[in-house]
Amino acid sequence: MVKLVRVSYGTAIAMGLIRAKLLARPTTAYLMTYWPGRCSNDCAFCAQARSSRADLEKLSRVVWPAFRVDEVVERLKNGDFARICLQTIEYPGMLDDVFELLEAFSTINLPVSISVTPVDSETLERFKSLGVDYIGVGLDAASERIFGDIKPDASWNELWDFTARVVNVFGQGRAVIHIIVGLGETDREVVDAFIRARRIGADVSLFAFTPIKGTRLENLKPPSVERYRRIQLARYLVSIGGEDTIVFEGDSIRGFTLSEEKLLMIPPTVFMTHGCPGCNRPYYNERPGKEPYNYPFPPKREEAMKTLGLIL
Repeated sequence: MVKLVRVSYGTAIAMGLIRAKLLARPTTAYLMTYWPGRCSNDCAFCAQARSSRADLEKLSRVVWPAFRVDEVVERLKNGDFARICLQTIEYPGMLDDVFELLEAFSTINLPVSISVTPVDSETLERFKSLGVDYIGVGLDAASERIFGDIKPDASWNELWDFTARVVNVFGQGRAVIHIIVGLGETDREVVDAFIRARRIGADVSLFAFTPIKGTRLENLKPPSVERYRRIQLARYLVSIGGEDTIVFEGDSIRGFTLSEEKLLMIPPTVFMTHGCPGCNRPYYNERPGKEPYNYPFPPKREEAMKTLGLIL
């Protein structure tokens, strides 16, 4: 019987499980399966990886303390969240724990997203019957060229096949591929991944690489905000079939064949967190006080103009 579940620090504050100030309230309840040890996979960027020396309570730069499942379920009922997002790490019996958690969440009447390693169609159908409507696919590395080093326990082809299975079970746009910008990929490789995802019928959620002390990539620098902004805009343009407007210099995005007037008409939501409905993921990639890679809420006009200034 599952007794504990991890809760992201911001979610725990919003639930009243922790007394602290919130700078940006999460609109989704971010939870993670509990396991007293490390994940059996060894992703180079991850604090949970089996070779990592990072704090076990961390995922990216966020702390995820553990709480009793019954207490979390009770707090979720009055938490004013748009959905539940359940992160999973790989360990013996993980799927059994996920099913138990989904059963517990079923009394709350909130849609559920799960980020999980590849499972078969039968398992996906069972997820769907228990209230899951979106699946996060941890591709993470946008290029097969770097994939094996970044995710040595995963298969590039298997993750793309899994994405197609998710679309087949849940429908168009319900598979959300996670891509981390800054792992050594080129801009062209990221755009190619966007195009492949669209052709399958999947969506893409962008993250900025965050170096975590104790991981294999602790000394790698995060991407510049300027580069990230161009990739955010490229994701949006590919999603509407506008990849021909992206101009490359070598393998880097140099600009866009859009007039300044059309660029200024780009919706500010392009620079917000993009993922499942109701997801804003505040401060997942950056510390408060810095310009966020992904705005948790629509940026003010002056912020949006500054953001576009990095692209123009």
